Amino acid sequence: MDDVSHHSSRMSAVQQFDVIVLGAGISGLVAASIFSAEGNRVVVVDEYDHVGGNHMDWSSTEGYTFDVGSLIFQDDSPLLRHFPELLEHYVPIKPSWGRLNPQGKITVYPISIRDDILGAGPIGVIRIFASVLYARIFCRRMANARDFARYWIGAYLLHRSGLGTYMRRFYGINAEEIDLDLARKRMLWIAEYASLINLLRRLLKRKGATGPKNRQMARPREGFGALYGAAVSRLESCGVVFKLSAEMRQLHKTVCGYELLLDGESLGGNRIVSTVPINVAERICGNGQTSALKTITLITLYFSFAGERGFPQAIIYNFSHEGSWKRLTVYSDFYGRVAEREYFAVEVIAGTVTSTEQAEADFRHHACANGLFRGDLKLEGSHVLTNAYPIYSKGAAQNAAQAIARLKSFGIESIGRQGGFNYQPTARVSTIDVETAIATP
Repeated sequence: MDDVSHHSSRMSAVQQFDVIVLGAGISGLVAASIFSAEGNRVVVVDEYDHVGGNHMDWSSTEGYTFDVGSLIFQDDSPLLRHFPELLEHYVPIKPSWGRLNPQGKITVYPISIRDDILGAGPIGVIRIFASVLYARIFCRRMANARDFARYWIGAYLLHRSGLGTYMRRFYGINAEEIDLDLARKRMLWIAEYASLINLLRRLLKRKGATGPKNRQMARPREGFGALYGAAVSRLESCGVVFKLSAEMRQLHKTVCGYELLLDGESLGGNRIVSTVPINVAERICGNGQTSALKTITLITLYFSFAGERGFPQAIIYNFSHEGSWKRLTVYSDFYGRVAEREYFAVEVIAGTVTSTEQAEADFRHHACANGLFRGDLKLEGSHVLTNAYPIYSKGAAQNAAQAIARLKSFGIESIGRQGGFNYQPTARVSTIDVETAIATP
């Protein structure tokens, strides 16, 4: 009787839901929206103390507001189908993009016909086209991202433009190690720019009438909390429960479905949908197998500045062959200066530099060498983010697919950027991927 009584008491203490969603990022919020709209009792669990996942911001006491990364939304995004109230919180912006090329010039992103091709001079132009011709004839077999890019623009332009270096800087590994399938998805623009037919289409489109474009939007000046707080309010009004700062200890099967043990409480559910990193899902289900998938650690530096920054664009990518930083975003272009100072964030992939101090010193040296930010440059803060996004090395996609299949056999539906090991550059893509994944039996 004691065992029966103990079991009955324990079951009554378990909070029961129809669906347990792991992760409160974009993918988790969209999943919760879909399930709650179908009448399910939903709980969203996250070890972070906030919603939005890796959409993080940082504010100083002086009034600066920075993001981890460069995040831009659109007013026609399918995310607004689920959370239309977000639109009134967005700040309309008109961002411009540029890149620092290996010749030390801020030019067009992602590639400039004038600076990267014509700027090479007559002999350089001949070398570029000869290199492309050679690649199209003799380099048709592709095994990695470098092969893909070389086939379309040739080895010479790949180096001269800095694209090969940037690929290493973005993915955290050499271009020869990057998965070919990811390259085809992430760098399709290379094929589009290198195609004469597509080039002609773009020229004709520019001369003809153009339809309405979507508006580019940023999170509110006060941060992501104000943005995603509106989404949380909508979901909570539909009965969705949020468990934040919740350490996920173990997930096991029960006669009624699944039970997730947290630090101090237990949740029961009939369905488990995971948007957290695959290794986290593997750990809590305790299936004894780990995928050993690697992820990027991202160092973000927060600077304020007074002086001549050396470029007009809001977002600059580092395509030069030096410097560890990969992108900077001038947030004062979106939200206005603070005490007459501009402010911006710099992203650095941990690798050749391993600490905030090294990242700062490296950026200062490289900016000075290229004539950028001449004036008073002050570090206001920094952030180190682990599991920023997956490293798409060769064979990683196959390992991820096998891990996702093992999780599925256990009963975990692993989806999203982290959970599905699927590159998702925008909230638009994240939303569509989740809608597709949940709708697929």
